[in-house]
Amino acid sequence: MTTIEHWIGGSSTAGAGSRRAPVFNPATGQQQHEVVLADTGDVEAAVAAAKAAFTTWGQASLSARTKIMFNFRELVNANVDRLAELVSDEHGKVLSDAAGEVQRGLEVVEFACGIPQLLKGDYSDQASTGVDVFSFREPLGVCAGITPFNFPVMVPMWMYPVAIACGNTFVLKPSERDPSASNFIADLWRQAGLPDGVFNVVHGDKTAVDALLDHPDVAAVSFVGSTPIARYIHEKASATGKRVQALGGAKNHAIILPDADLEYAANHLSAAAFGSAGERCMAISAAVAVGGAGDPLMDILTRKANDVVVGSGRDPKSEMGPVVTAAARDRIESLIGTGEQQGAKVLVDGRGRRVPGFEEGFFVGPTVIDQVDTSMDVYTEEIFGPVLSVVRSESVEAAIDLINANPYGNGTAIFTNSGEAARRFQRGVHVGMIGINVPIPVPMAYYSFGGWKDSLFGDKHIHGPEGVSFYTRGKVVTSRWPHVEAAHGASMHFPTAS
Repeated sequence: MTTIEHWIGGSSTAGAGSRRAPVFNPATGQQQHEVVLADTGDVEAAVAAAKAAFTTWGQASLSARTKIMFNFRELVNANVDRLAELVSDEHGKVLSDAAGEVQRGLEVVEFACGIPQLLKGDYSDQASTGVDVFSFREPLGVCAGITPFNFPVMVPMWMYPVAIACGNTFVLKPSERDPSASNFIADLWRQAGLPDGVFNVVHGDKTAVDALLDHPDVAAVSFVGSTPIARYIHEKASATGKRVQALGGAKNHAIILPDADLEYAANHLSAAAFGSAGERCMAISAAVAVGGAGDPLMDILTRKANDVVVGSGRDPKSEMGPVVTAAARDRIESLIGTGEQQGAKVLVDGRGRRVPGFEEGFFVGPTVIDQVDTSMDVYTEEIFGPVLSVVRSESVEAAIDLINANPYGNGTAIFTNSGEAARRFQRGVHVGMIGINVPIPVPMAYYSFGGWKDSLFGDKHIHGPEGVSFYTRGKVVTSRWPHVEAAHGASMHFPTAS
């Protein structure tokens, strides 16, 4: 049984803690590794290594940092397939989906390779007589990332490439459910020439999380996960004076108008709802069928859901793999049953799905539930599984109101051929990321990712320009170099330009 250890100060270490947790292969249902769980002393060691490394890394030239970023980019690109295998074996998603995750993470690395341009300041010559004013941004120090199981490569890459390129050091606490990719990445950083201690990985649970939140030498915390934990992270870290960005849960809606190409819409709804087994914060989990779109859309969605090939993530024929744990499977199936009991109509039922040769795997098949009411549990809960709930609406305005009444505001989409309706929708919904005939509107890395309402705690979105702002703080310098012979006494009144 392989033991997955921490990565602290440039090398693997078992740390001081004695606790261990199992790491399963979701397709087989069998334990394949164990991972060490950090105690407070292990977090102390990681933060101390990062703090020591910051004294030199924070002063490294932009040229030196950029060279390492380019080296790291090439190493990740050369290891996409291996990273995809690690993700598939521990998360369960199919290899093509896992490889796509790595590629989207690489986009953030490539964005961070442009850090010399991104950190350019401003300069005002002769702002006042003989006075110049200029600004620049400096790194914060030790930054921490706490990341979820569903994207063990991409979500951490939303954080540490930008943080490190800006001159910070980093401590990553990944999910203990799929930890191997983070250690593999740590070794790629070593190969890229990153100094020891700049990037560290501590595995663990709430003990490690709280130790990071309480540590006085951690300047900033980035988090992606559920809304209750995001709220907890924000409150606890903010109380100790840390800068915090905490991305929470989601209930993403897609509205389908009667004028839409329903075959096109159904294709993309199926991919958005069932891809990665629905374990995505940007998955479409609620379809809002407007007016006459409802019944014909249901016919097509039923066919599409039944056509999805479910199997092991390593099987190239598979389009959807298992969910991450047996507990996740059981919760999803329970919510499907509750929806049925509350009056919804299950058109495609994914409960009890068995894959030949993988009978012990944690599989749930694609599920379509029609006639869902907004009071039902399948609507109010973030299911995080391959379940698409369908709500009927009489108009675009009613659909917008329905979306705005939801406590989440992460992503949403509209399928229509009407530019007027699309514009009305994009201006009317209280949601951070919007797709027009695009079901999963995850922005490119040179934009920032983040939602509204209960989907974000903190005032900065992740990666892109807001990520650079989050991981740095500004300085403004006002300077005067007078001729000595022309110097005169200082004025006692408030300084003004002249």
